[in-house]
Amino acid sequence: MTILDMVHLWLVLLLVKMQDVLALLQTLRSMLFGCLLMHSSLQVSYTSWFLDAFNYAIATKMDVLNLSIGGPDYLDLPFVEKVWEITANNIIMVSAIGNDGPLYGTLNNPADQSDVIGVGGIDYSDHIASFSSRGMSTWEIPHGYGRVKPDVVAYGREIMGSKISTGCKSLSGTSVASPVVAGIVCLLVSVIPENKRKDILNPASMKQALVEGASKLSGPNMYEQGAGRVDLLESYEILKSYKPRASIFPSVLDYTDCPYSWPFCRQPFYAGAMPVIFNVTILNGMGVIGHIDGPPVWLPDSEEGNLLSIHFTYSDVIWPWTGYLALHMQIKEEGVYFSGEIQGNVTVNVYSPPSQGEKGPRRSTCTLRLKLLAIPTPQRSQRVLWDQFHSIKYPPGYIPRDSLDVRNDILDWHGDHLHTNFHIMFNMLRDAGYYVETLGSPFTCFDANQYGTLLLVDLEDEYFPEEMNKLKNDVIINGLGVAVFADWYNVDSMMKMKFFDDNTRSWWTPVTGGANVPALNDLLMPFGIAFGDKILNGDFVINGEQTRYASGTDVVKFPEGGYLHRFPFLDSSESGATQNVLLSGMSKADSPILGLLEAGEGRIVVYGDSNCLDSSHMVTNCYWLLKKILDFTSKNIRDGVLFSDTTKLDKALHLDNNQLPSRRKDVNFSTYSAVMNKELICGSDSRFEVWGTKGYDLNVRGRNRRLPGYTSIDLGRGLNYTMEEVPVKQFKSVKKEDTSLGNKYLGYLYGDDLDFPELVASHWLIPAIVAVSGLLLLLWSFWKIRQKRRRRRKGSAFSRSAANP
Repeated sequence: MTILDMVHLWLVLLLVKMQDVLALLQTLRSMLFGCLLMHSSLQVSYTSWFLDAFNYAIATKMDVLNLSIGGPDYLDLPFVEKVWEITANNIIMVSAIGNDGPLYGTLNNPADQSDVIGVGGIDYSDHIASFSSRGMSTWEIPHGYGRVKPDVVAYGREIMGSKISTGCKSLSGTSVASPVVAGIVCLLVSVIPENKRKDILNPASMKQALVEGASKLSGPNMYEQGAGRVDLLESYEILKSYKPRASIFPSVLDYTDCPYSWPFCRQPFYAGAMPVIFNVTILNGMGVIGHIDGPPVWLPDSEEGNLLSIHFTYSDVIWPWTGYLALHMQIKEEGVYFSGEIQGNVTVNVYSPPSQGEKGPRRSTCTLRLKLLAIPTPQRSQRVLWDQFHSIKYPPGYIPRDSLDVRNDILDWHGDHLHTNFHIMFNMLRDAGYYVETLGSPFTCFDANQYGTLLLVDLEDEYFPEEMNKLKNDVIINGLGVAVFADWYNVDSMMKMKFFDDNTRSWWTPVTGGANVPALNDLLMPFGIAFGDKILNGDFVINGEQTRYASGTDVVKFPEGGYLHRFPFLDSSESGATQNVLLSGMSKADSPILGLLEAGEGRIVVYGDSNCLDSSHMVTNCYWLLKKILDFTSKNIRDGVLFSDTTKLDKALHLDNNQLPSRRKDVNFSTYSAVMNKELICGSDSRFEVWGTKGYDLNVRGRNRRLPGYTSIDLGRGLNYTMEEVPVKQFKSVKKEDTSLGNKYLGYLYGDDLDFPELVASHWLIPAIVAVSGLLLLLWSFWKIRQKRRRRRKGSAFSRSAANP
């Protein structure tokens, strides 16, 4: 068949075979045209408009529906649930993945739903279009791992299409690529005899045909291209002999297939690491509803495969047509020195109710092929732990952007994950020889002795008191390094950013700033460190590198003996702008933004901006600074510029606690938080040995390990209480007098803001006193016994002499 014949067949099928589809598209065209007119003047659109169109599609029993619209709000439940209803009614929905590329974590809804065919865009050279949104899906994070999306890609750059009036024009976007796939779906529907369509065609079977028939492109990874470029003829061959079955997408995870298997292929497995999570989609072509029959099974090809331990989480019910299967994988401790490949299959049995005329349920076995690479466990100094647990994104709340210079993207919705908007930083750290793991549970759920640095970047959530206590202990005693990259926080500026959402008919105000500075200050309080509420902007040069400081904050408390770097910036916060007006113009003032501190056995670095690590709206990167910071926190390598004598504090930088940024009192933060009013628990993204527990160093009775100077905290209490409610013993600052063992731990604690306990007293003096007291008591007991015996002997001798004069 020639290309011309294929085009002719396409047109015929679209006009004759799929009249219902064209009728719906025409209806949607008129409805959406009115929507566009409304949007151009009022900048609003309504979920109800789309619900009306979807109801029409269900009522008229459409076969295929293309949707070249989308947005980031996957928690718009009326919309999402109506899409589920659409596909549950056996309507095949095709949707554009979005035009927010080349940024990662920018999938649009409904294309990010597993029951919808999500389409990305490519050009005629089979390169991923720069505008095409990238995965992974962000529904599952911060407490899990996203799914592979888009499903397929199609031509979407400079496609010729008709104008609204007359003539043709060139069109680009995933909104163009999506109708191309919808046309292919229509063609594939037409090749199935009408009397068999009910039994064979559904959203799952059509997606199976598309992803299994797609041509994988060389170069892009799975979160850029999905299964690859859609291939009509290959998909036709699959459907021609199709029998209802279940399958897994992607069906292979191959660590030797780079870059397609990025980010997995960028970092091998090793014993002691946080579980690697791979989230796949179950496509159930047997029925709209299905179930997993028994737990999945890992079947290794060789004896080495037994070194891999896999736990599974999966959908209780597969509906509509799709579900998820998450593999939580880690190498067993006996594989600490193993190096090599691990291969095998994961099998899953799925069943669905019988179709009309069938006696028993439909059953199918799905297979996921694994080909993994493992290495001996790296040294502690090479291992970095990324805190994902304390990240909050949009939706559900109004989490504002980190850079206020960006006007066209007001929400922080890209996931803030190592493999979404921090993916370039992840690649840089791997190139630098670091192994980066993700923590999706509280701080109590990791063993600090395994990691050189805990990396805290752009975090919005609160912290459990147990986390604060453990981190303090981990740094001072266990030698953990901590690197903090904060962002702006200013309540007055947040109130100025509110807007009225015409869709929900309510006022939206940011629930926090770019980062939750009050929570970070609580976390850093034991170290005498705190951030302020300025919003600083400007360029600075350090070590010959020019870096943009974009809506960062300042450091307002830092202990004596630390190293603090200051640079001139403009303060664009509400209070700062007012001060600039009073001073007759925009004036720059030196503001401290970077602090480095040795804290007991560990090290801490704080920096007031994360935009130089975030690829979303980055002006200039600061990867060079991050590498120098990690050299210090993980390896105690001190850069001569960062640790110059001119930056060393001979007096603590101090600000009263009542002048620090405060939390908003008019926001129910627990709605968005994984901490407030929640139970401290280690989730399925932590090490298997602490799943479902409160973590390391916490005993079975649910109380935290007692730290010197701190009372134990009853975990049975509500967890929404603040640090002020926990009785804390206050300690006097330690004066620098000598270089004794005590000062080895406390030599940097010379300020008045610190509440560290004296480690000498708590770690050897008290046990020594107890031991000496016990020894003295034992000696005193022996002495008393000997005295009694002497008195008895003297008494006996006197009696005998009296009886024999």
